[in-house]
Amino acid sequence: MAQFFTIHPENPQARLIRQAVDILRRGGLIAYPTDSAYALGCHIGDKFALDRIRAIRQLDKDHNFTLMCRDLSELAMYAKVDNTAFRLIKAHTPGSYTFILNATAEVPRRLQHPKRKTLGMRVPANNIALALMEELGEPLMSSSLILPGDSVPLTDPYDIRDSLEHQLELVIDGGFCGLEPTTVVDLTGDEPEVTRHGCGDPAAFL
Repeated sequence: MAQFFTIHPENPQARLIRQAVDILRRGGLIAYPTDSAYALGCHIGDKFALDRIRAIRQLDKDHNFTLMCRDLSELAMYAKVDNTAFRLIKAHTPGSYTFILNATAEVPRRLQHPKRKTLGMRVPANNIALALMEELGEPLMSSSLILPGDSVPLTDPYDIRDSLEHQLELVIDGGFCGLEPTTVVDLTGDEPEVTRHGCGDPAAFL
């Protein structure tokens, strides 16, 4: 049965953030708010929790998972980014964009696209998500909370609890999130390519 924390979206309670991070460190799977929609999150090194995300969302092996980062300082450890790509990411961070980048050797192979060796990375403009990562001290392994058969993410934390209370350790109620996932921008080629139109303005990359 999932725990349910109501956390203030502007001033997250430090005590609840610490408890949430303790759940993550113990291998827990959580639902938490971002600046686009609710997401599923787990510890980056936890293969079992990642497999549980795959099962909940019924994802295939080619799915690009996302590393949710607290700031751009974590980029160089996990992704290969040239100066042009870095400037582009910096201009749109934090924000509702996921950037597809070539992974470094620091990234576990199970988190990478099996053929392209890429992963998604983003920095959200959401105080709860940022507080979680600050307390954790590293990125969160993440995936939009879109259930099989749905075209949009779940947005109501009470609906999330009702649907997934036996499959998660924690649901964080951070208020209403948007109805769209992030805009996805592939930066692995010669030119930026928008591969999913979401709540981030894609016009900046067209």
